[in-house]
Amino acid sequence: MKNLVPIGRAAKMLGVSEVTLRRRDSEGKLPSIKTEGRHRRYDSAKLKPEAVHKFDFADDRKAIACARVSSHGQKPDLECQKQALELFCSKNGWTFEIIAGLGSGVNYRLEKLLSDVLDDNAGRLAATRKDRLLRF
Repeated sequence: MKNLVPIGRAAKMLGVSEVTLRRRDSEGKLPSIKTEGRHRRYDSAKLKPEAVHKFDFADDRKAIACARVSSHGQKPDLECQKQALELFCSKNGWTFEIIAGLGSGVNYRLEKLLSDVLDDNAGRLAATRKDRLLRF
């Protein structure tokens, strides 16, 4: 029983949110032990990243890779981001589309990104950093 860790610690160990662990638990993919107070505890020996990071959606949905910089002086960084995203998506065997933009983030093909997500055409979203997707 010494291997049992609370959900917050398990989430940090795996690099995911507590919400993700709760969802995986209810799906039966990463079962927890419930205490009398209904708190989840996870066996630290059984915490494997593949149980949490496994994608469940069909492989035929494309990945959208977002690259963005805010000024013309950063154009070389934009090219580096696109190359890194292309390498990452290719290495994972994903079909992908790169959306690259220059500016505030709100106007750089956001409509295309949202329509792909809402139409269920996109299964993954990749960015080099969180702030590259949108500024807010």
